[in-house]
Amino acid sequence: MKRVSRARRVLLALLLGVMPLVEAAPCVVMLHGLGRTKFSMSLLALRLERSGFVVRNIGYPSREAPVAQLAEVVGTGLDECRRERHAPVHFVTHSLGGILVREYFQRGPAPDIGRVVMLAPPNHGSEIVDRERTSGWFQWLVGAAGLELGTAPDALPNRLQPLPMEIGVIAGTVSSDPWFSATLPGPDDGKVSVASARLAEMRDFLTVPVGHTFIMYSREVAEQTMAFLREGAFAPR
Repeated sequence: MKRVSRARRVLLALLLGVMPLVEAAPCVVMLHGLGRTKFSMSLLALRLERSGFVVRNIGYPSREAPVAQLAEVVGTGLDECRRERHAPVHFVTHSLGGILVREYFQRGPAPDIGRVVMLAPPNHGSEIVDRERTSGWFQWLVGAAGLELGTAPDALPNRLQPLPMEIGVIAGTVSSDPWFSATLPGPDDGKVSVASARLAEMRDFLTVPVGHTFIMYSREVAEQTMAFLREGAFAPR
């Protein structure tokens, strides 16, 4: 009877707002890259979950619409986290996923937004798009969104305004696509140059000896991603 009585007192206190509710865990929205699916982010998602993050790994049809339309998936991820009152809401993106976050938040970030880690983002486009954009096979391969990722001053990545958000960028330096590397200036990951991955407003920047296609599978990348989400900086190496 004593145990039942105490349970009733706790329930009454909660109903009356006397006792604070337990704070929900941070939520991480994960967005994959061009031509990939959410399964490409599954290993990284699992590693984050095992470290205490709530993860929402969101898929979207990356080759079927332009960036402005695809960017609505960012709102979908936000809604999933907010539905269960998780806060703050972080983002971990691969390649095109980072551009979608930048596009979505051109309208302004919300108060519950936390940090963003971008893996291999074409923040200033890719010279591969400049060279191959008129090829039929390339147009089929990358779709409308991919064709927007050129390096010209008026290309979409270079038109996006800086975001007042805590952003960490991880770029690869080993080419997983050597047939494209000759097109890219300086160190690159096979699809995006290190220079293109940078953002003027980023809080921290890191390079890893991994290629574009497999960067999200790296244990070091996972550990550095978690470090930035927790501390706002990558761990010293």
